[in-house]
Amino acid sequence: QVMRASTWHESCAMAMASGIAACIVGMQKDLLHIPMMAVNVFLSGACYVLTSRMALAMRSTFIKKGLCGIDLNKPETKRDALGRLIRPYEGPIIPEAMGVVAGTAYLTAMFVFIPFAFLQGYGDWGSPNASVTLSKFLCALLAICCMCFLGFADNVLDLRWRDKLWLPFMASLPLLMVYAVDGGGTTIVLPQLINFTLGQVTTLDVGVAYYVFMSCLAIFSTNAINILAGVNGLEAGQSVLIAVTIAINNSIQLYRWREGELHDNNLFSLSLILPFIGASSALLVHNWHPAQIFVGDTYCYFAGMTFAVVGILGHNTKTVLLFFIPQMINFVYSMPQLFKMVPCPRHRMPGYDRQTDRLVVSYAEFNESSLGICGRIIVKLCKLLRLAKFEEGSCEGEVRMSNMTIINFALYAFGPMHEANLARVLLVFQGLCSAVALLVRYFLAALLYDVADDESGSAGLVSAHRSDQGRQMRMTDPLTQRLAALLYIVYGYPPASRVQHSVSFLNELTPQCSD
Repeated sequence: QVMRASTWHESCAMAMASGIAACIVGMQKDLLHIPMMAVNVFLSGACYVLTSRMALAMRSTFIKKGLCGIDLNKPETKRDALGRLIRPYEGPIIPEAMGVVAGTAYLTAMFVFIPFAFLQGYGDWGSPNASVTLSKFLCALLAICCMCFLGFADNVLDLRWRDKLWLPFMASLPLLMVYAVDGGGTTIVLPQLINFTLGQVTTLDVGVAYYVFMSCLAIFSTNAINILAGVNGLEAGQSVLIAVTIAINNSIQLYRWREGELHDNNLFSLSLILPFIGASSALLVHNWHPAQIFVGDTYCYFAGMTFAVVGILGHNTKTVLLFFIPQMINFVYSMPQLFKMVPCPRHRMPGYDRQTDRLVVSYAEFNESSLGICGRIIVKLCKLLRLAKFEEGSCEGEVRMSNMTIINFALYAFGPMHEANLARVLLVFQGLCSAVALLVRYFLAALLYDVADDESGSAGLVSAHRSDQGRQMRMTDPLTQRLAALLYIVYGYPPASRVQHSVSFLNELTPQCSD
């Protein structure tokens, strides 16, 4: 039955990918000229099929080699009369670390895609533009391959958290080198409020601090997905939604900018993210409740580094970070336990009520008097603001506080839920946050910044600019500012090309204009 359903899903994925690729080809005047994105979309469908087939075929192999785990939140899992897990764990055996299968399928698809990218999309062989783009592709795949290997090693060796933090940093170093060689800037544009206070458009060169920020993005993106886990389908589901949002943002930018460096950066980002969506969607189908596979830390590292690569080499770091709103909320909410201010159990995944087949809040039990000053303040704030659920502990003077993850907070706020329903609630929240991020990116940012767009692809945000100031469009002349305001009233948020054309026309008429 699983194989039949999988075959149906694979057929639908390939039919959809083939249809979209055919439409892209059909829009070309020369039908013999196959656009690179048509190949990329087709390979994304093939990536889905390859990941799905390999995941099902290798389940028994992974279990035989000991790469497996117990699905703890299932009725078959052995528990005592009070519902507590009994060691050694006994329950459904699920193959683990299947993220390595998705990573293999993804890298295979990208290796096949690279020749088509240069034959059709990036000019003649040997040109400077082709050499730079090839270095970006190879560096991107090197970083992703490196993180897949390190993630698989983590699944096998069970590395400590303090060791895990440095792995993404080391893998991000080649990305930062290519970013620097590619002319990536370290200058940020300040908001209009500061500009108004200082009386001029102000930029700030943050230098090495910007590279530190990009390294932190690589570390955060890999570990943030790993922290927000413990429910069937959640790791792959949130990654698919983030990737789809990135693809939507790239598509909007490609529509707005038909040529130039900004166009090339978003095309590069889109070509990396579409095969990732294909591979991750296949894992999501098999990882959904009841899970047939576990994605493991391998997938979390693979997904996080893919997002970091897309952000850094696509010059979209701040925009990509906007799409991690739930992960940022979960990280901030989890900080008291992650930094040991409040006791943190090894596993903070939800508990399970066998009688109702629903997930319930899991707890950390401790004595408040044993906490430090910071821990006591945090507990009091959680009680005052109702940020966590509290119960009396099993011993006198002890208290039970719900583990500080948004998974447990959702169970605390909405009550016990079936595992599949809990995953749906969290993924709906992820989708809503992605929609809000796009609104912030394209509407709210236009009210805070007077730069229509820049070469880094982060319009209106605190955005990295090239050292070549001629690539920025600044409207410092008073009459020009009024024209831009008039266009904003008439057209809403006008395309940058329309503003640029109007500014150029006005400057030709009144080269010495003033108040």
